[in-house]
Amino acid sequence: MSYVLLTGGAGYIGSHTALALLNAGEKVISFDNYHNSSSESLKRVQQLSGHSLIDIQGDILDSQALAQVFEQYPIKAVIHFAGLKAVGESTAKPLWYYENNVAGTVNLCKLMSKYGVKKLVFSSSATVYGAAEQMPIHESSPRSATNPYGQSKLMIEHILADLHNAEPDWRIAVLRYFNPVGADSSGLIGENPNGIPNNLMPFITQVAVGKRDKLDVFGSDYPTHDGTGVRDFIHVSDLASGHLAALGYLDKAPGIDYFNLGSGQGYSVLDVIKSFSQVNQLDIPYALVKRRPGDVAQCYADPAKATELLQWKTEKTLEDMVRDSWNWQKNNPNGYN
Repeated sequence: MSYVLLTGGAGYIGSHTALALLNAGEKVISFDNYHNSSSESLKRVQQLSGHSLIDIQGDILDSQALAQVFEQYPIKAVIHFAGLKAVGESTAKPLWYYENNVAGTVNLCKLMSKYGVKKLVFSSSATVYGAAEQMPIHESSPRSATNPYGQSKLMIEHILADLHNAEPDWRIAVLRYFNPVGADSSGLIGENPNGIPNNLMPFITQVAVGKRDKLDVFGSDYPTHDGTGVRDFIHVSDLASGHLAALGYLDKAPGIDYFNLGSGQGYSVLDVIKSFSQVNQLDIPYALVKRRPGDVAQCYADPAKATELLQWKTEKTLEDMVRDSWNWQKNNPNGYN
């Protein structure tokens, strides 16, 4: 049987997708450099699924190490998660982001082409829409990027389109994620950020578990129902199932296509805090502070295309997201350490 190769397979979204693939009967290889992840996540994935996977430590910039994987195993498709993902860090270290994200993807695609593996699901981001003016956001909405992280994702989208034009036998699904949150309902795998979290939910859970005193809410004067920013949050398990749906779609649909993976529902920062407090019966201290540069008032998806073509839609509610996030954090106060 052939394998699905996950680059960055030990990360937050990669590990949940590995679990979904194993539960669906697929054979999985994870290739990860563990810069911002842990091999412990994959041990737990195997424990949860009752199936083994192949765990290889390596970097997508290392052509020799990556080529060995293609030499050694029959690979039928690649789901490409590997990359750096912190917006603020990307602004401080743009060259590092372009090298890892853009050059790493070029390296991967060159080897895929060499070994005749031309089915790819790419982990893109809603950041490619920049400061979108029209809501909800459609796949045809104008694209632009406001930081090097988003720019790197946008560059890769252009590269993949050019690759398909040059080699039309490629089958590529570009998945534009909105705001992944939550954890597997078992509480065994979840989001494990290094240092200070960049995203809202792990910050809330770290306040809840006592690692941080309070949450700063950036901006309370946006033109939204409560003045705080509105985002489209998607449960990571729903996001994982979207990758399986995309793989299945590529089996019957040659070409390159683009999909928003979101719920289509916008929740404000205060909506999330209140839901977390109510569901988990915990008080979350927070302070309203000034806006962050580059943040937009609202951002939420139109997921109709994914529903129609991938036969996929979100199933988890905001209550599920906050419950599962806390279940993970309280059982793993120090993450995988």
